[in-house]
Amino acid sequence: MKRVRLTVAYDGTNYHGWQIQDNGNTIEAELNRALSDLFEEKIEVIGASRTDAGVHALGNVAVFDTESPMASSKISYALNQRLPEDIRIQKSEEVPADWHPRHCESRKTYEYRIYRGAFPMPVKRLYSHFVYHPLDVEKMREAAAYLEGKHDFKSFCQAGAQVESTVRILYLLLVEEQGADLVIRVCGSGFLYNMVRIIVGTLLEVGQGKRDPETMAELLAACDRSAAGPTAPARGLTLIKYEFL
Repeated sequence: MKRVRLTVAYDGTNYHGWQIQDNGNTIEAELNRALSDLFEEKIEVIGASRTDAGVHALGNVAVFDTESPMASSKISYALNQRLPEDIRIQKSEEVPADWHPRHCESRKTYEYRIYRGAFPMPVKRLYSHFVYHPLDVEKMREAAAYLEGKHDFKSFCQAGAQVESTVRILYLLLVEEQGADLVIRVCGSGFLYNMVRIIVGTLLEVGQGKRDPETMAELLAACDRSAAGPTAPARGLTLIKYEFL
């Protein structure tokens, strides 16, 4: 028996998120199906991040165990022939038998893309959130700076989420202009349910002049989801990479 780690990229548009659901197809379900078909044994992957419906990934991580003698580095090639074209394995490699993607120290990086224009751009509609009104980018950057570091992010967690602690570390939170696109890049030790999308929704309120940058400190102290802004749409969010420390 060996354990294999997969680096998985996917367009989340047509999926109900990563984790297997009763009400629709998921990334996890497609991986289990393709792996079980390839090795002719029942295989269930363990994912590092359970991305929501409509969220994309360039580098999510999953592991599985198999009795197959196939070289681990070759599994990606064989698996990609069995997966739908909106899911692709970027790398497959053997790891220690006890290695678990959610039981080791790591950093995750997400990007949220916002397209600014007078009208929507059709080719960006699946991968960015369209905003037609002006945004004060400098104020958004001022607000973002309050969230960097170690904080209780309960105000940025979807109400009702079951977690042991809402304390997380944000190593960086950048707001970058790339032409008509505004990219919010966040790297952290881990993220609460809908945390990145709630941060984006709150920063957008700052950019629109609906709240001042300095109120972010009060928002953190409130530990109340209703104090933060709306949850931004899933389509603008992409899991960029995992770094295991």
